[in-house]
Amino acid sequence: MRPEVFRVDGDDANADLGRVRWAPAKSLWFNFHLAVALLLGPSFFSLSALAVCLGLTYLTLLLGHSVGMHRMLIHRTFEAHPWIDRILIYLGVVVGMAGPYGILRVHDIRDWAQRLPTCHDFFSHRRSLLRDAFWNLNCRFDFQDPPKFFLEPASADNRWYQFLERTWMLQQLFPALVLYILGGWPWVVWGVSARIVLSVAGHWTVTYITHNPGPGKWMVPEAGVQASNLPGWGLLTMGECWHNNHHAFPESARIGFEGQLDPGWWVIRALQKCGLVWDVGLPRDLHSRDDLAISDSGEIRSGDSAA
Repeated sequence: MRPEVFRVDGDDANADLGRVRWAPAKSLWFNFHLAVALLLGPSFFSLSALAVCLGLTYLTLLLGHSVGMHRMLIHRTFEAHPWIDRILIYLGVVVGMAGPYGILRVHDIRDWAQRLPTCHDFFSHRRSLLRDAFWNLNCRFDFQDPPKFFLEPASADNRWYQFLERTWMLQQLFPALVLYILGGWPWVVWGVSARIVLSVAGHWTVTYITHNPGPGKWMVPEAGVQASNLPGWGLLTMGECWHNNHHAFPESARIGFEGQLDPGWWVIRALQKCGLVWDVGLPRDLHSRDDLAISDSGEIRSGDSAA
């Protein structure tokens, strides 16, 4: 059984108290690319530019975010050859959300807050869709009593991660140059700005839906936020839509169970067969768990607790 990874010390912290504040860099980054996509996208539209946008969005989210950032870097569900590690994390940075340390901080603090009996609506996603979108795409949460976040030495001392963290916004320049050479400005507008908007907004959308009421089998004891699944979207979301499974088994590289489509898992299995990744985590016994409860109705509601 793979141990869970903890990078947050919340002993003296409070997940309820604090204020949502505008985060200038985060907001300006997203809205700059949104403006480029909306203002220039129609003028530079072509079928090839749209294909580049959709293809690169899926490729970077699948390999970079789902496999690299989420399952490998955040949850350590497998170990990878150093060059595979570097490529996956680079692709995750190209998605356009944040650098590797920024992704770790945002994810782990949100996960810590959600597993407490109560937390602020910023983390629970209980507000309206529009309010939550504004908050999570433009703002940060300033705790009154913040938790302590720390990095393991393996991540903190990784020079590739350090470089990407310092330059993550600039990492769009190389893809932009390649796209300009191959397809001119249409490919740049759609392959960079439109792709970033689609990736970041799409990631938030899945997060919002899967932390609100929906189908799910598993309930985590004492957690104020219970995740749900999003059936039918496994292929499009790279398997990330099976979020109820993921909250129950964060140690597992496989998120889709019992026939649920999980492209991220397919990639990991292919890399494992090639000897490029190893020590791949799997779910603990699905049928004899004393640290999970099963929902009798098969529906997970906001605020449910198995305590």
